[in-house]
Amino acid sequence: MGPAAPIPAAELRAAVDPVRPWLAGEAEPPPRPVLAAAVKTSARWLAQQAPGRSVELRVPPHVAVQLVPGPRHTRGTPPNVVETDPATWLRLVTGALTWDEALARGALTASGNRADLSPYLPLAPLR
Repeated sequence: MGPAAPIPAAELRAAVDPVRPWLAGEAEPPPRPVLAAAVKTSARWLAQQAPGRSVELRVPPHVAVQLVPGPRHTRGTPPNVVETDPATWLRLVTGALTWDEALARGALTASGNRADLSPYLPLAPLR
């Protein structure tokens, strides 16, 4: 099985745009498949923009991806892990929340010296 096909920016926007009213507090939570698509597509898009295997991004229960150049992790718990919930992740990727704000609120955990994803957020096509 070869590498996944690249995700175009239009596909990223199409996956995230339906959840924006919910993120802004203007709508009820989206159906689970819509939320899952937004989380998975945005995480995988970031992984293609920052390819590598030195950081593991976890957004349970939807996705875990490895990204960011650096030493490759192969077994056990990765030394660099970022974990957050779907709403926080989507607010980070759209720019509705900054990395520092999320950390200060305790809305995400980032362990390891490479686990700062702030240089990559918000995702450029979603600004």
